[in-house]
Amino acid sequence: MWGVATGPLRRRAVAQNLSTTLGCPVLLLLAQGYDRPSYVDVALVLALLGPIGTLVFARLLAEDLDEDPPRAQALTWAAAGFAAAVVLAVCVATEPGRAMVKLLVTGALLIGGNLVASRALARGMPTAEERHG
Repeated sequence: MWGVATGPLRRRAVAQNLSTTLGCPVLLLLAQGYDRPSYVDVALVLALLGPIGTLVFARLLAEDLDEDPPRAQALTWAAAGFAAAVVLAVCVATEPGRAMVKLLVTGALLIGGNLVASRALARGMPTAEERHG
C-alpha cells in the first residue's frame, strides 16, 4: 500500500499491479488454511478487477507514463511465478471438482491479467492517432 500511495508515478503503477498479484495468492492460501471457500471468491473477483484497474490507471495516465515508463519486468515475472506456484499448491491440496476449476480460472486470470497489465504499463497505451492509423 505504501508503494501505491507514495513515490514516482512509475513506481505507484507497478505497485498497484503487484498488489493484486500478491494479494490473490494470499487469499487463496488463507482460503485453504482456514477452510473458507468464500475467500476463493474474493480472490477470483480481485484477479478479474485488479488488472482492469491497472489498465484504466495506465490509460488515464498514459502521457505521464510515456515520459518515465515503469521498468519492473523481473519483478513482474517473479510475482507471476509466485502466483502460479501458490495456485498449483492449492490445487494439489484441493479435491478434483468445481473448487479446483475455480482455482484454475482464478490463477489464469491472475497471471494473464498481471502480464497484460504489466505490458501495457511498460509499453504504454496507444493514442487515438496510433489506433486509427
